[in-house]
Amino acid sequence: MTSRILLLGAAVLATVGILVAWLVVGRGGEDDPISGPAAQQAEEVPLAEGSTTEPDADWVTETAADRQIPVRAMQAYARTEISQREAAPECNLRWNTLAGVGSVESAHGTLGGAGLDAAGVPSKRIIGPPLNGENGTRAIEATKESTALHGDEEWDRAVGPFQFLTSSWEQYGADADGDGRADPHDIDDAALGAANHLCDRERDLAGEGWVPAVFAYNNSMAYVKKVRGIADSYAK
Repeated sequence: MTSRILLLGAAVLATVGILVAWLVVGRGGEDDPISGPAAQQAEEVPLAEGSTTEPDADWVTETAADRQIPVRAMQAYARTEISQREAAPECNLRWNTLAGVGSVESAHGTLGGAGLDAAGVPSKRIIGPPLNGENGTRAIEATKESTALHGDEEWDRAVGPFQFLTSSWEQYGADADGDGRADPHDIDDAALGAANHLCDRERDLAGEGWVPAVFAYNNSMAYVKKVRGIADSYAK
């Protein structure tokens, strides 16, 4: 994104920046139907205490079908946007950014033939390769806490729909659905954890903070470009 803007020159920097932010963040107006009177139709699991707004059930279903996203994942992304509007409005996080990350990390919780149940948990755990220093990975030894999440007693592994490392989950993890525990295998909790990660350092995802936020999630510009392309396609 930055390189494209620089090529266009300072004279149009502001205009291009606004257009790119609009596509990436998918900013909507006051009539955005992500929440509304029909919201009470979608209550598969409760929201955490303090969050009272459900996404509109028809919007969730229609958007999921149009973007080919599992309905249960789409519900989690929409819920998280709503909760972040309340908790961190300055972040300007939109659902399509979360969906871009969720698509790259685990195909929205369906990687390896998994499927999300009504509670938002994959039918089989999504666990990344061992972080043993091979194949371009960092060497991170397992701990008692990490082994409880992925079962590997020797090496840490990324887990869940948003592929959290244990250290990152300990910092950003959250109980989004109010079931009493923060579970990185639960797409509601994982999506909120990802939102906390992306919004860290008071980033504004409606502008220049978007690229640093996604880069901080995975230190790779190729990753940033891939997430951006998917997020843009969802916004359109």
